Amino acid sequence: MPGRTCHLRRVTVLLLAGVLAALAGCAPLTGGSGSEDRAGAGDHWRPRPGTDWQWQLTGRVDTGVDVPVYDIDGFDNSARTVSRLHEDGRKAICYINAGAWEDWRPDAHRFPKALRGRGNGWEGERWFDIRQLDTLRPLMAARMDMCEEKGFDAVEPDLMDAYRNRTGFPLTAAHQLAYNRMLSGLAHERGLAVGLKNDLDQIPQLVKDFDFAVNEECAQYGECAKLKPFIAQKKAVFHVEYELDPEEFCKSSDKLGLSSLRKRLDLDAWRRAC
Repeated sequence: MPGRTCHLRRVTVLLLAGVLAALAGCAPLTGGSGSEDRAGAGDHWRPRPGTDWQWQLTGRVDTGVDVPVYDIDGFDNSARTVSRLHEDGRKAICYINAGAWEDWRPDAHRFPKALRGRGNGWEGERWFDIRQLDTLRPLMAARMDMCEEKGFDAVEPDLMDAYRNRTGFPLTAAHQLAYNRMLSGLAHERGLAVGLKNDLDQIPQLVKDFDFAVNEECAQYGECAKLKPFIAQKKAVFHVEYELDPEEFCKSSDKLGLSSLRKRLDLDAWRRAC
């Protein structure tokens, strides 16, 4: 959208008017879907509660879903796909696995064997030793560089609650907090918004570090109330259920302000929104 023009009646007040124009927003306007709240020039995207979304991590991305936000795999999708979403007025979230090694990723060889612990139940994946911040930081930074270079607006690091799982490492809540905050810092350094994936018990300590939340099955396990701190800070909660029908969780989701979907476990294009 073209910028507004500040009309000056007298040359003698040109400099003063320029200053006032800058303070009053006499700068180029930006279009948007109403799904974001920016704090100022150069600030990263901040999705609001209730923002509709699509989450697709498998198959060719169906860009025809009429929602303002897409969450898609960072490695499997090109800058062209992200650009196409932007052309349609949508924001794009870059999914990366930050908690486990995946043997099929193109950068898998860069992760030392000492970082890899037990399998996490998914074929080809092993938990990371998140205590090794100095080793993981440049590796995660490289993945976020990829997200930035492809034009994504945000990043969704997955598996951010390793300390609650049998990883093969003696991880503590303090290790997880340090690692998750490192991930948040890396994203913000690149101008990317960042979401907290699950990790419900640490929301009170982490809500200020993250711009939105992504949650799986809080309704199934009666845990959705733990996400209230994000809503209270006007930050979106992108939520999915895999087993419950929308009729079983949408009423409570709407009351809480969650952005809720029913998805299949393989996270293909199919969705049922509240």
